[in-house]
Amino acid sequence: MTRYLNRHWLLAYVAAYLVFLYLPTLLIPVFSFNDSIAPAFPLKGFTLQWYQSLLDDPRLRNAALNSLMVASIAAAIATAAGCLIAYADLRRSTPLARSISLLARLPILLPGVVLGIALLVGVNLIGPGPSLGSIVVGHVCFCLPTTVVVMRSRFAAFPRSLEDAAMDLGADEWTTFRRVALPLALPGLISAFMLAFITSFDEFIVAFFLVGTEPTLPIYIWSQLRFPKQLPSVMALGTVILVVSVILAALAEHFRRRGTRSSANSLTK
Repeated sequence: MTRYLNRHWLLAYVAAYLVFLYLPTLLIPVFSFNDSIAPAFPLKGFTLQWYQSLLDDPRLRNAALNSLMVASIAAAIATAAGCLIAYADLRRSTPLARSISLLARLPILLPGVVLGIALLVGVNLIGPGPSLGSIVVGHVCFCLPTTVVVMRSRFAAFPRSLEDAAMDLGADEWTTFRRVALPLALPGLISAFMLAFITSFDEFIVAFFLVGTEPTLPIYIWSQLRFPKQLPSVMALGTVILVVSVILAALAEHFRRRGTRSSANSLTK
């Protein structure tokens, strides 16, 4: 009886936690179709005017393009760097490689405010100052821990004997990495890039400290929250971002699982 009650209390706790965590997020799409400025029940009616207003706002388009550009560049750099760092950490295992891997994963332990202030001081000392380029640098630092962790698990999923066999057949270290390790790690690369892209596209704190005259999309959304009349459009925009983020996250997980299955199949053959 005690075990039965404990099990149901645990299920009730998990259900309450999920409702508390996700219900506000699920309400955003509901209110984005509401024909009223105030996000409240009962709903006034169904409308698509808030989504139409997104297409008619040139500042929104510019902010979205800025975010797409920053996220693409930052994700590409972070994925490439994370791939090399993770490979060196696992295959070399030298003190230098382990130290670089540790430093690459360190930003995940730092509060976003601390990282943003440190980067702001750095870009001001170096010279460029707050700008989209500075945000790219900040987002590379912010996304690098994710890519290192993903690629480290991917390289660890297939045995080193495959690379040793290639080197026994005459391939040098670079050729082995390019012709053996990278093809096997391709699903992980795609997954790491997608996760880094989502992280960069949605990131606000670091971008807030490093933004110049050209805002990214999260900065634009924050600036619009000061105006109550813009709230429905912001919720419509949040719905679009939510749907795209869920799709990209699902694709990243799909490629990660696909890579895991392919590694398992290669080991059994």
